Amino acid sequence: MSKHAVAEWAFAAALAGLPWMAPDRLRSLLQRRAPSECWHGLASGRIGEVPPSWVRRARAVDVAAVDVAHRSAGVTVSVLGEPGYPVALSSDHEAPVVLFSVGALDRLGPPAVAIVGTRRCTHYGREVAAALGRALAAAGVSVVSGLALGVDGAAHEGALGAGGAPPVGVVASGLDVVYPRRHRSLWDRVAAAGVLLSEAPLGTRPEPWRFPLRNRVIAALADVVVVVESHAAGGSLHTVAAAATRDRPVLAVPGAVSSPASAGTNALLADGCGPARDAADVLVALGLEGVAPVPTGAPADGRRARPSGVDAAVLDAVGWSPTTVDEVLARSGLAPPRATAALVRLEAAGWVHGDAGVWERKGVP
Repeated sequence: MSKHAVAEWAFAAALAGLPWMAPDRLRSLLQRRAPSECWHGLASGRIGEVPPSWVRRARAVDVAAVDVAHRSAGVTVSVLGEPGYPVALSSDHEAPVVLFSVGALDRLGPPAVAIVGTRRCTHYGREVAAALGRALAAAGVSVVSGLALGVDGAAHEGALGAGGAPPVGVVASGLDVVYPRRHRSLWDRVAAAGVLLSEAPLGTRPEPWRFPLRNRVIAALADVVVVVESHAAGGSLHTVAAAATRDRPVLAVPGAVSSPASAGTNALLADGCGPARDAADVLVALGLEGVAPVPTGAPADGRRARPSGVDAAVLDAVGWSPTTVDEVLARSGLAPPRATAALVRLEAAGWVHGDAGVWERKGVP
């Protein structure tokens, strides 16, 4: 099928695509064998104690086609210990044995900060993540995240908007399987400005077991991990655990004690993690105190001067966590028509955001 010899990395990519091939199993297989030797050993039955599905796959898959597919898609395949494997990961104790990438691998490296958090974030969390991403990228810090909905995507949107340090996305599927689908444009922009990474070959679906594994790579690439919002048992806590095993500092953004989206981050603060009140706190944790961050407050979006009178009272009643109209009425003491009219004015002026009867302030406290 191919006019060139099949590369060793193509055999490594084919091995990574075997059913339920976890990183530790792949590492064990390739410890004493070249990828091609391992593949042919599976196909011939010379390697014992492996799942029958691996043997069947090794006999059925055309590795030359795997080679051509990755070249055609512009995907680079790097094998641990071989030339070209990124230095930023090579010394990690759980470094991916096979790494798939789109973009320039030389964009990986310090300083880098992982910004992670819940997919079900509040408007406050989304704006904080975007503001941190924007300020850190402008200060020359690469933002690393998982390109998920919510906090991850907002952090990368902010970083891309700054046009500064290259963003780094780490995903849990093949680089041709965009997940979530609505982030296709974001994937493309991150790849163009920075680099996209995965441990999975082309065509791999985002199976649930791959996400915690993805999170260890995020932690390995980061010099500091910042958790913006996390529910009490949020998936971002996998990244926190991975950071702990690597002695990476973890910072958490303080949130309202009544907000479930901040239950995990507030618990991290109670456990002794440092606060990430703004980009300056993160730069201090990086040892970059002398770098002046871009302000992370409300973006310059043309908002008018701070409200006064009834509008100011309603703005204060909304607060910084999701607030229902009934709560706004109770806190402000205003009649429904006056409070509702004020909310409409505040939303038009860019001070609040309403969705299905729930309101939040825009910007960062």
